[in-house]
Amino acid sequence: MSDKPKRPQQVYTLLIEVGRKADDGLPKGASGAGLICYATGVDEGEAVRETVAVLKQAGLAPLDVTGHGTAEERRAMGHEIPPEEEALMARALAENAVIVAQMEPFFDAD
Repeated sequence: MSDKPKRPQQVYTLLIEVGRKADDGLPKGASGAGLICYATGVDEGEAVRETVAVLKQAGLAPLDVTGHGTAEERRAMGHEIPPEEEALMARALAENAVIVAQMEPFFDAD
């Protein structure tokens, strides 16, 4: 049995870029999308892995993930976090889940 203390789950803010895939649910003509997700993990790497797995299960094609840290780390960088965002982060933590807070389709300029 390990005497290592269990590291607590934290919520990380992730920006994920997804490409196109058959039946991905993105609008016709979109070249992909950007998603803001709140995901739990003992570290950012675990949060990223879980998020990518969930998005793949949902039929999306994750291409790139940018981590923006925990709420505490974001505040330390001067970010303001509105109450609705705090509520989504709390829900992600309570449910040990990945919450997709925003999805913005990308359209190529012609």
